[in-house]
Order: sequence, then C-alpha cells, then structure tokens
Amino acid sequence: MVFDSFWVYLAASPLWWLTLTILVYLAAQKLFLKSGSIALLNPVAVSIVALIVLLELSRTSYDAYFAGAQFLHFLLGPATVALAVPLFRQMARLRAIWFPVTVSLAVGVLVGAFSAVAIGYALGLDRETLISLAPKSVTTPVAMGISEVLGGIPAMTAAFVVFTGITGAVIGLRILKAAGVTDESAVGIAMGVTAHGVGTARAFEAHPVSGAFAGLAMALAAFLTALLLPPVFEWMGWL
Repeated sequence: MVFDSFWVYLAASPLWWLTLTILVYLAAQKLFLKSGSIALLNPVAVSIVALIVLLELSRTSYDAYFAGAQFLHFLLGPATVALAVPLFRQMARLRAIWFPVTVSLAVGVLVGAFSAVAIGYALGLDRETLISLAPKSVTTPVAMGISEVLGGIPAMTAAFVVFTGITGAVIGLRILKAAGVTDESAVGIAMGVTAHGVGTARAFEAHPVSGAFAGLAMALAAFLTALLLPPVFEWMGWL
C-alpha cells in the first residue's frame, strides 16, 4: 500500500521519467562496455527495450512518459547543431575529398531509399507502406515530413526509422570492417547516410573523425532525400 502511494507520487512528477530515462541509458551504456562492446547490446536498443518494459509494467501511457522526458527531446536540436563542431575541425580533410563525399551521399540516399522500396514491393507491400518505407534512413522529424508529403504514414515511417537506426548501429561497423573499409571518413559517411543519428552516435564511439563525417552525412542525407524523393516518385507516377 505504501509502495503504491509512493509510485503514484513518483509517476506524477515530471522529473521522474526524465531521471529514469537517463539512469536506464547509463546502465545500458555500462552493460555495453562491460560486455566488450557486443553489438547486440547497443545502449540505444537496450534502453528502448527496457523503457518499453517499464512502461508496460507500470501501465504508463506514452503521453504521460513524454510529459516527463520531453526535455531530452528538446535537447535533440542543440545536440544536432553541436555536430558541426567536430566537423569544423575536419574542414581541411573535407575540402580534399568533397567530390567523392558528394557522389557517395547522392548514391547512398537513392540506393537506401529504393532498395528498401524494391524489397518491399517484392514482398507485396501496398503503395502507402512502400512510400512510408522510402525515407527510413533519414532522421525521424525529416523522414516523417517527407512521408506525409509523399502520401505515406508518418507514424509507420517513424517506426521504420528507429528500426533502421538501431540495426545500422548494431551491424554497420562490422559490415564495413568485413568489407575492408578502414578509412574513418568513409566509415562515418556510410554510418550517417544509412543509420542517421543512432549510427552517428555509434560512429563517434568508433573514432572522432568517423563521428564528424557521420554527422555531415546525416544532415546532407536528410536534405538530399527531401530534395530527390518527391520528383523521382512523381516521375514514377506514384504521386
């Protein structure tokens, strides 16, 4: 009875879910490091699963959770802008490789979008779902906006984006290593263009240069996807 009263008090506090989210992530990060950085124990993925379990067990709605944890959502903006700082330190390197970076970003955006659409089409997904799937490699707010403009389902797009980011963070570096990609800038661009913010965070863990170029790739991939997908879809007769 005392615990129930205590829980009601905590759940009503705006800072409770904010504090709990931070503690869960710190615990997940510690678990990840203690495990020897096992990819399947990616801190973002573990945190999401743990928080979902806690919300289900406590019968807390997402709206109630977000009311407390929304400050972290607000910090996404400043955190994204702050990615410009490490990139600025790599300006000399960026000037030397700007052309291959530009080409790889354009190719990465188109291949990422239309390979997913092609696989979905082969599996028999309907048009609305295919459109929702196309911007899966772009950071969530931009992806949802693109999906809405194209006629997709923004909520479904958000789910695809989260799944893509976590999958990229878990297996991306291993695939690049197996493929013999060792250049830090190339690794960063690949992670940023395919796995957006979650991949960028993982790239920073691998190497500061990789993280800087992943931040660049994430931002430019969002811009290019918003620029290229509508006219390409219109040309295909989907709009």
